[in-house]
Amino acid sequence: MTDFFKGIPEIRYEGPDSGNEFAFRHYNPDEMVMGKRMEDHLRFAVAYWHSFAWPGGDPFGGQTFERPWFGDTMDLAKMKADVAFEMFDILGAPFFCFHDADVRPEGATFAESLRNLEEIVDYFAAKMETHSTRLLWGTANLFSHRRFMSGAATNPDPEVFAYAAATVKSCMDATHKLGGQNYVLWGGREGYETLLNTDLKREAEQAGRFLEMVVEYKHKIGFKGAILIEPKPQEPSKHQYDYDVATVYGFLKRFGLEGEVKVNIEQGHAILAGHSFEHEIALAASLDLFGSIDMNRNDYQSGWDTDQFPDNVPEMARAYYEILRAGGFTTGGTNFDAKLRRQSLDPDDLILAHVGAMDVCARALKAAVALLEDGALERAREARYAGWDTTDSKAMLGSGLAEIAGQVLSKGINPQPRSGRQERLENLWNQFV
Repeated sequence: MTDFFKGIPEIRYEGPDSGNEFAFRHYNPDEMVMGKRMEDHLRFAVAYWHSFAWPGGDPFGGQTFERPWFGDTMDLAKMKADVAFEMFDILGAPFFCFHDADVRPEGATFAESLRNLEEIVDYFAAKMETHSTRLLWGTANLFSHRRFMSGAATNPDPEVFAYAAATVKSCMDATHKLGGQNYVLWGGREGYETLLNTDLKREAEQAGRFLEMVVEYKHKIGFKGAILIEPKPQEPSKHQYDYDVATVYGFLKRFGLEGEVKVNIEQGHAILAGHSFEHEIALAASLDLFGSIDMNRNDYQSGWDTDQFPDNVPEMARAYYEILRAGGFTTGGTNFDAKLRRQSLDPDDLILAHVGAMDVCARALKAAVALLEDGALERAREARYAGWDTTDSKAMLGSGLAEIAGQVLSKGINPQPRSGRQERLENLWNQFV
């Protein structure tokens, strides 16, 4: 045991009238919602990188956090793991997620980094025998180190490609050993800063082959989890190859991988792409690509990826409504890819940020469930497209332009616009959130 969270109790559900800030007011893991425990709907995960590895910097200022485990030794990495699992217990978090660079010191060589990773994975495995928290997903950090400044899979240097491949293999092995339910790929540097030195065709083909290797290795080792790509449009690159869900789908189709890979969608990345979170989720579901989400929010005045904890119930309700319409999570979950503000220095802040976020998500889930169970919105949606359910309409899609034009002339078809009823539906939505 460490004393980092000394004096902070385990967080329990006390109901909406509780005056205890160290309590859940809305998140009751055992509450039954649509036939499932709330915990099993939401599948919360703590992000190792923001909660335990991030030093509190931003683009305009450096480190503000001073954590006792900050440093580049295995002893400190194990202290970090001790603190992490204590926090998982305090929150009752069912899952966590990590990059390799979050959990182990960087070695002087790949072999040393690999030994460090394997040692900490064994340390995790021992902890997981006595704690209830499991691994939602693992991933590799292929963007922070200077070797990846020109990308990993898309790098013009074959040795960087090889180093990235070896790193992903090690992280897939770690995820498999720990019983992870997914493996995530995020191309933080897979893009370009200028076309003056970029071969788009070559880089895309390298990225496609890299992903094929990942899928091949998944099957080779018998990993049963999902392979997920996390889309992001820009920042830091001018353009990135995994820009949004639609771009990822086109990439997967190009390489015949649409049946093998799904997406992990982040709220902040969706906003940077010029979309809403619910749009990206709904599109992924329509393409049979939906896997998991990173839950956070951006500051809409800042214009960059601020990764704040969610606090907007109506916004989150839209996301969970689309997730529920898609059938809910299978191997995925709600990962808090969110970090404290650099002024929030105390251990209490780290706990309470998660408590508030879990409550917000619970409120959003219950609002989405209530609206689905009411059924009015879905009935309105079905009524809008009801004309396509007739025999003639279905037959029209199997005919050609000439045949359809003939029907318009012979039947005197002269359609009149019909209201989309947007404001009426928004009023309906607002009754529940």
